[in-house]
Amino acid sequence: MSKWAVPPMDGNIIHNLFQQAFYKRAISRYWHGIPIQLDRFAMSTSFLRPPSLLRLLGAWRAEDSPEPAYRQLAQALRMLVLDGRIGLDVRLPGERELAAALGLSRTTVAAAFDRLRDEGYLQSRQGSGSVTRLPAGRIESGQPEIDLGSGGNLLNWTHAALPAAPGVGRAVQAAAEMLPAFLGDLGYDPLGLPPLRRAIAADFERRGCPTSPDQIIVTNGAQQGFALLVQWLAGPGDRAVIDHPTYHNAVQALQRAHVVPVPVGLPAQGWDIDAMEAAFRQTAPRFAYVIADFHNPTGRSMDPATRRALVQAAAATHTPLIIDETMVAMGLDFAPPPPVAVHDPSGRQVITMGSASKIYWGGLRVGWIRADPQTIAALGRLRTTMDMASPVVEQLAVAHLLDEGEGLGARADMLRERRDRLLMLLEAHLPHWRIESPAGGLSLWAEMPRAEATALAALAESHGVRIAAGPRFGVGGAFERFLRLPFTLSEEQLALGVERLAQADARLHARMPAGRDAAALALEADRLI
Repeated sequence: MSKWAVPPMDGNIIHNLFQQAFYKRAISRYWHGIPIQLDRFAMSTSFLRPPSLLRLLGAWRAEDSPEPAYRQLAQALRMLVLDGRIGLDVRLPGERELAAALGLSRTTVAAAFDRLRDEGYLQSRQGSGSVTRLPAGRIESGQPEIDLGSGGNLLNWTHAALPAAPGVGRAVQAAAEMLPAFLGDLGYDPLGLPPLRRAIAADFERRGCPTSPDQIIVTNGAQQGFALLVQWLAGPGDRAVIDHPTYHNAVQALQRAHVVPVPVGLPAQGWDIDAMEAAFRQTAPRFAYVIADFHNPTGRSMDPATRRALVQAAAATHTPLIIDETMVAMGLDFAPPPPVAVHDPSGRQVITMGSASKIYWGGLRVGWIRADPQTIAALGRLRTTMDMASPVVEQLAVAHLLDEGEGLGARADMLRERRDRLLMLLEAHLPHWRIESPAGGLSLWAEMPRAEATALAALAESHGVRIAAGPRFGVGGAFERFLRLPFTLSEEQLALGVERLAQADARLHARMPAGRDAAALALEADRLI
């Protein structure tokens, strides 16, 4: 059945549905012939259940603090909203329910909620509960696009990418030697060259996920693959669940397609599958986008039990999963578990994206999608409306790299040394920041004591270093206490970057009194540059 098919309904029911704005989006597309339940569209916001909120709050209360409990609770909730671990438009548990879960009086929780309402972080309506907001004047959008240039003495510290792997040159030479065998064809294959599709399928097999070439489509990088999936699965006004923070270009791709991201905050460790499943049930997303392997920007990796639970939650709610494996080969402390798709025996719940860019070279614009053959065929037809095919020589080069088993190799040792060096430099120069060593990936996710990432990024440029502020990796102005700091630069450049960043941090605090919000800090920093 076509994904655009409409379920058979009685004429009076259809008339009533159109009459009720409440069910305006009830007549829905199908995905693999599975209808979305109508009552799931009744919710415009997601609801955070008490167990998930307790996990996010952690040890929020200091018993020896002179601050009353309601102020401490309000502060903890405020920081969860500012950090993006609780997204905007999320309904919190009711006062009585939360009080019981926390072991507090309802009066204490009510006082905390009142304080957050007064500050603009909560909006409450009779019978609808309390929904998270940002107060007027807060920065509500991510950092603007960062210029890729690094002219003059400016150190561009925004790229989480490496130069070409040593084997890329040899692979291109091998591709040139193989090219004559393909010159008799037109060169247009929207699904990709058979040798590359076989090589990608074999790579999934090596990682424990049986895959056939007809489950693979080759794309011009993972970014085109994601845009293709968004166009196929969703339309303007639809919703997509994302882990939060996440890859900034994915957020921008959703926004360009007018798809509404539904952020589910990452807890201190791992992923909150209960919160994910709640978002699936309550917001009726067209799909969920998750980075399970050496997550960008946090570097964390999803364990096998969590992968299984995520697939089960998605299957129970008929929510397609898009798993981004762009960073899967970037393990530094351990190899990743088998792909999430291993836990999808039907082969129809999980769609996996991959790319040659991080492991081999960003100049090889070759990505791929793994899904069931029916989905791959549909994506191939849709792909021809965008472009006809990926470049033949690049596909042959990537096929050669995969066949040869080219991986990180010695570059893994180099990245571990740079990661550890950067951690030592930050501990020495910015000891008041909190940073965990990531198990993989290409960057650190640095947490600052105050919500001033945008201001610091603006001021750092006048000190000769360009950095990516946390809001770039979230929605609604979240993550103002975070920076992404790649460890892909040379050790000399890392030392210079930390030195300049520490100077900007010291200057910011010398000029800015405590208590100023991020918007005011950013405006003042602009004047200082």
